[in-house]
Amino acid sequence: MKTPKQPTEMTSNFSNHLKFLRTRKGFSQGELAARAGITRQAISAIESSLYLPTTAVALHLASVLACRVEDLFSLRTVEDIVEGKLIGHLPQRDVKASPIRVKVSTVGSRTVVRPVTGLGEMLSFTVPTDGYVVEAHGQTSGAMVRVKLARDRQAIEQAISVAGCDPAIFLAGEHMRRRKDQSSLVGWTMGSMAALRALQQGEVHVAGLHLFDPTTGESNLPFLRRALKNSNYEVVTFATWEEGLLVRAGNPKSIRAVSDVADPSVTLVNREEGAGARLLLDQRLRTAGINYDEVRGYGTIVASHFEVARAIASRQADVGIGIRSAAQLFEIDFVPLQAVRYDLVVPKAYLKSHPTLPHLFETLVSRSFRNEIESLGGYDTNEMGKLHALRVV
Repeated sequence: MKTPKQPTEMTSNFSNHLKFLRTRKGFSQGELAARAGITRQAISAIESSLYLPTTAVALHLASVLACRVEDLFSLRTVEDIVEGKLIGHLPQRDVKASPIRVKVSTVGSRTVVRPVTGLGEMLSFTVPTDGYVVEAHGQTSGAMVRVKLARDRQAIEQAISVAGCDPAIFLAGEHMRRRKDQSSLVGWTMGSMAALRALQQGEVHVAGLHLFDPTTGESNLPFLRRALKNSNYEVVTFATWEEGLLVRAGNPKSIRAVSDVADPSVTLVNREEGAGARLLLDQRLRTAGINYDEVRGYGTIVASHFEVARAIASRQADVGIGIRSAAQLFEIDFVPLQAVRYDLVVPKAYLKSHPTLPHLFETLVSRSFRNEIESLGGYDTNEMGKLHALRVV
């Protein structure tokens, strides 16, 4: 069957999902071409939006892929507008005069909108926007906002939103893109308990946490059993990492234990309440019989392991709790305190309903991804991808 070439300018009016549906079925371009009775070059040109197929070719493709023609090709609207719930804060400015960039995600049945600036100072310049706010009924979390999409709606619906504090989750997103077309992941940095609350409130698909219970010697599960009302969640290990004291290069103040942070000459930089690092610090201070007000800088709060390391490397503080990989990145010293699992928690319903979420967990068990995580330092991937039973009583 020959496929007459269509004018290139016509393709801009259509959304083209052929490549996604083909790869989801596991067909190569050549296999699909043979089944549909056209050339591999024609498949390549259609997927590249160089021309549109005839009605007959579109019907053949839909038949082979067991879908509808409109699943393959659909008309673009001039403006694709969605309405969603705002998470975070919008700047106080006229959205028509100065557009506000946002990320949009579909979590269960709700649409969630977050300002791109919530990704942090560097990522907000490297992660592309999903759309621009055109109307806001408030500037703070919970307000309803309308967004003009700048990205294909289907791609947005397939994106995975993860809350947690492990920066390596962004590498998981990159490996997913290599393995699966149109798989993407956005990580929102926050402490363990904040991530769990975001998951419970339907704001993200996955929550990452590292909370060590010294009574049982177990990571995360004791906290999850108390916080979650049912067992409708999967708990999957991302990695085991080393947590400890981040100190200046050469450790000039000879900080060897958490009790040393009470020295009047030592300045601490802390994490927010609910973060795993904060929990570790507070546990060790209580064990040492040290009150919080005895620690200089206890009230100085930053939002991530990297920010702790940056504050110490720039001599704004002497010590903070963090992970070994952050210390290595900023070339400061590390005093190990404990090894703890960093687990990912995901509702079982999302694993069934979300089109690309299973790809994340397939990526975790791939050798290429494990090799890269191990090379960061401070990560043990022996249990990566291991499922932990969550029995809520």
